[in-house]
Parts: sequence; C-alpha cells; structure tokens
Amino acid sequence: MITLKEALRLNKEELNQLKDELKTKIEANKELNAYIDVSTLDDDGVPIAIKDNIQVKGWSITSASKILKGYIAPYNATVIEKLKEANLTPFGRCNMDEFAMGSTTESSCYGKTQNPHASERVPGGSSGGSAAAVGAGLAIAALGSDTGGSIRQPAAYCGIVGMKPTYGRVSRYGLGAYASSLDQIGPLTQNVEDAAILYDIISGSDDKDSTNAKLDDKVTPNLNPDRKLRIAVLPKYIKDASDDVKNAYQKAIDALKNKGHEIVEYDLMDAKYDISAYYITATAEATTNLARYDGIRYGNRVDGANLQDTFIQTRSQGFGDEVKRRILLGNFVLSSGYYEAYYVKAQKTRHIIKNEYNKIFEDVDLILSPVAPTVAPKFGELKNPIDMYLSDIYTISVNLAGLPAISLPIDKNEQNMPIGLQLIAKAYDEQTLFDGALSLEQEINYKG
Repeated sequence: MITLKEALRLNKEELNQLKDELKTKIEANKELNAYIDVSTLDDDGVPIAIKDNIQVKGWSITSASKILKGYIAPYNATVIEKLKEANLTPFGRCNMDEFAMGSTTESSCYGKTQNPHASERVPGGSSGGSAAAVGAGLAIAALGSDTGGSIRQPAAYCGIVGMKPTYGRVSRYGLGAYASSLDQIGPLTQNVEDAAILYDIISGSDDKDSTNAKLDDKVTPNLNPDRKLRIAVLPKYIKDASDDVKNAYQKAIDALKNKGHEIVEYDLMDAKYDISAYYITATAEATTNLARYDGIRYGNRVDGANLQDTFIQTRSQGFGDEVKRRILLGNFVLSSGYYEAYYVKAQKTRHIIKNEYNKIFEDVDLILSPVAPTVAPKFGELKNPIDMYLSDIYTISVNLAGLPAISLPIDKNEQNMPIGLQLIAKAYDEQTLFDGALSLEQEINYKG
C-alpha cells in the first residue's frame, strides 16, 4: 500500500486511480466490515478513512448507534476542514463501538469488524474499523478518537501505528462526545512518519473548541530519530501482561539500547486505580453527553403513550447494551449520596496519576509501556464487561493525565498476531514522542 507521504505527491489522475483501487479492494474484503460505507467529498485530495463519530458535512454520521441512523451532518468537524486545506479528503465512514464505548468494535449497530490478521479475533476498539482498514490495506491512513486507548489499542491489535495527541492539541469541534475531558482525535497510519504528517495536518488552533491549546508548532520539519533520549521502562508495571507482551517489551528495550538511548527503571502505582478513576470519570461524562439523545432534541424518536414513555422507549430501543450500562454507571456515581464517594474521589485519584507522570518526566524524555496485556482476543472472550474494561489497563492513565502517546508494532507471536507497545511523552512534547517512535521503528524494522 502506498504511504501517506507518497500519496501527497500524486496528481489528480493518479489520486482518482488510487481511489478506484481502494474501492475495488474494499468491495473484495466486505466481510472485514471495516467500512460502513464509502464516499468522498470531491474528486481531489488524498483519501483518508474517517471514524463514524467525526462530522463530515452531507454524510450520515451515526457513532454506530441506532439512535442516530439517518442523521446527516450539517457541518464539517475542524479536523475535516484541516484535511481539505492540506489536499486530503474524507473517504468513507469506518465502523466503531457504539458512541466509542467498547474495546472490540462488537457494540456497533452495523455488526462487528474483523481483525485483518485473523477473522476470529477482534480488531480492538473503539476505533476498530479505522485500524482494520489501515491494517488490511483498505486505507492509506485514517482518523480515530481516543478516550481511554481507542486509537492505540486497535492499532496494536492490527499491527499499525496509532497516535493520541496531548489533550487540547487537536480540536474536538465536530467530534461526537463520549467523555469530554478525555476525548482526542488522532491518526492511524502505516508508519510513524505518516502519523507525524497527519498529526501536523489536523492539530493546531481552533476558536470553536474552548479546550483547544491554540498551539501551531509542527513536528515533521524537525523529525530526528538520531536524538539520544532518556527512556523509562516499567518492569513491575507489566507484571500482568502475557509472556508475548513481556517478550516484545524486552525486544523494544534492547532495540532502544542499540540505538544509543539511555534506559532507566521506574514504577507507576497499581493500574487498578487508573481503571477505577477512568470508568467513574468517563461514565459520568458520558451520562451527561448522552442526555440530549431523547427523541425530542436529538436522535430518532420512538413514540410512547406519553412524553415520559417516549423518552424511555426512544432510549431503550436506540441505545445498545454497553451504552446503557455506562449511562447507568454514570448516573449512579453522580447521584446524591454517591457523588462525593465516587466522582470526587476519582478526580483526586486523577490528579495523583498526573502528578506521578510529571514526577517521572522530570528525569526522563519518554516512557515505554505496553498497550494491552495480550494480543487481540478472540470474539466472545471478553463477554464479561469487567474483562473488557481490564483490557484498557495500560492505556487509560495517559488520557487521565492528558498526555501524548503513540503505539507502534514491535513483534508477532507464534500465531502471527501483532504486538504493539506505546511510548508516552510529557504534555505538548509531541516532537520528542515522534523522534523516539521513529528511532524505535527503524531499529525494530517490523514487517507487517
């Protein structure tokens, strides 16, 4: 598959030919279910696959939920406008977990997406369609969103690169909200340099987003994989990871040493606190964000016997099980008598997590961490919601602290399944993040 860097050099005729080739390939791989549908805004521009929760004017954007089927976006998200300005164009909606709630892309109203490396395994989530499309060669690159690992985890499962920017680096205007203090749009690509290119295109100032950091510096002009960095590893933190992941972790450490980076050992507090703080925070914010979908203000209406019954029927039939579960959890932790015990305590824990990262970054440039405790599980292996939540054990603290991180493929296990690891940087230091990732990628030389 042609890279994003190469595609940016194509002329109009070559781009149209590329799009025709992609459409043919997508049609031949329908069973993967990476795309919901394929369309373009125009005939010009490099085609980029778009997660189904990012507004594209004139497209039906549904967040993979029945409650939004038929909705037509009346405007473009800021990232879409930035794509167009850089001669890129949206190319098809990618499947996802409903309202970005899930780790397997099984909760979509359009059906599950398959992992391109093994049809019986999940592609990860919630950006599973975007990751599967890039991993299968059905997209040059894609946009996803990351609330607790939803770009990095599917990227790791599908053997590609997935990057979550610092919170505020990329405008959230036009992104379907899950948890507003955690969500970030980011790139899924074939390699680190493509991720840097796409990140540079979509990041930057936006007055439409009050949480935007209004920073416009670019990383690609200064990419330097030869920088010597001080990188923290977490030997105790990975104790719950599988042997496959532990072996890949050691392989990455050896590769970083070979490139001349200095490796130091650190530890983070037990990840169980991350999970507790994250799911309390995320479900509380999700409950608030999804309250608007009542069939009156937003969403498809299911008429009931009266107004209250209309609300109940609309939400009962419009939302899937995982979304309902998180709404219930969110309402519980925000309810009278439990707010202090759960939500306030979660915010205090979030502050501790952020301080812990800041302390480590006083001494190091990057942290090397697993992305997931195992390779992509088989469909049905995470039937228990708690098991699914635990699969996010290594990614969610990054979102709680608002840090940038990038997942890249390191190795494969005996079943030929990809294993990805992530590098984490301090806030707003995407330059160091990409420099370190490119250095590791060059030394590993992963073959997909």
